[in-house]
Amino acid sequence: MKAILIYAIIMLKRFLRDPVYLFFMFAFPLIFLFIFGTIFGNGSNVSFNVAIINHADNDFTKTFVEELSKNEALDLKQNITNLEDAKGQMSRGELDSIIEIPENFGEPNAQHLPTGNLNVYYDEGAPQAGQTIASIMSVALDNINVGMTGQQPLFSVEQKSIGATGLSQFDYTFAGLLSYVLMTMGIYMLSQQLPSEKKAGSLRRIKATPFKPWQLMTSLTLVYLILTLLSAALMVVVGIVMFDFQMHGSWLALAVFSIISTLTMIGFGAVVAGAARNSNQATMASQLIAFPMMFLSGVFFPRFLMPDWLQGITNWIPLTPVGDGIRYITTESATLVTVWPQFLMIAGWGIVAYIVAFRVFKWE
Repeated sequence: MKAILIYAIIMLKRFLRDPVYLFFMFAFPLIFLFIFGTIFGNGSNVSFNVAIINHADNDFTKTFVEELSKNEALDLKQNITNLEDAKGQMSRGELDSIIEIPENFGEPNAQHLPTGNLNVYYDEGAPQAGQTIASIMSVALDNINVGMTGQQPLFSVEQKSIGATGLSQFDYTFAGLLSYVLMTMGIYMLSQQLPSEKKAGSLRRIKATPFKPWQLMTSLTLVYLILTLLSAALMVVVGIVMFDFQMHGSWLALAVFSIISTLTMIGFGAVVAGAARNSNQATMASQLIAFPMMFLSGVFFPRFLMPDWLQGITNWIPLTPVGDGIRYITTESATLVTVWPQFLMIAGWGIVAYIVAFRVFKWE
């Protein structure tokens, strides 16, 4: 164990002095975090780009438009005055919907109350935005009706909480990002490092010493475990500070689950690193392992969108239980007892990976 710790300390010092390695270990994951955080960080505040075409010219319509502009869900583009121009922008995806106010909107009826119908346009390829905006308009007009007539509608909808704290889109996405980082650090980094050592002849010199292959692998596993957890911890801190990440489970459960997951991913990296004779072989082999896990495990793309037969296959991909377990812990307050199926599957894959890694290891 003394030899293992000495070699691990030497490798840690070596990595921490390499600016290129530090970039890919710490800065590169943060780039992904900032990209996805910028996209999904404000997911709870949905806003639609809407053009409002006002053909009416009366005080009621002006007041109505002013009230609509206060709605945070609508980003009104009042500078667009031509309906055809608005339709063109909508077809290009620049607008989510169009609200058209007819000329007779707001004119009084026999009871001297303003009346009228709004036209809400939507894209047939993405009708959700138009339907949502139509619902917002319906609610707004219902409120006006109640305010003017004093009569409540005969039927209403009551909203009730399910008693659970809501999740932002970033909270859900963050679990996938963290799983991806654990995989990347474990597979790509280690798989590139050992072949470089072989090419430089470092392992040939170590082979001449009493240092055994299992000691070498144990040292490297310890090194990459420490570096990966540091990188993951940095992501968590940035996620909390910059994007208001909300942790709904136990930090201890997340730490233990992340350690087991990282050890398994390092095991796959050790398989590639031990068998590959050079960096080219390592790159191809690591991509062959990592790419299916990246796109089929549900880390970036929900698995429920996949065909049923493919979902059955993806259940057995090593990264699937990692992503599911982290997501259950961070978003659903799951405990280690709750995620024991994922825990056992990850541990099983880790045992297989290390057995294969020791068998295929080559010094040169």
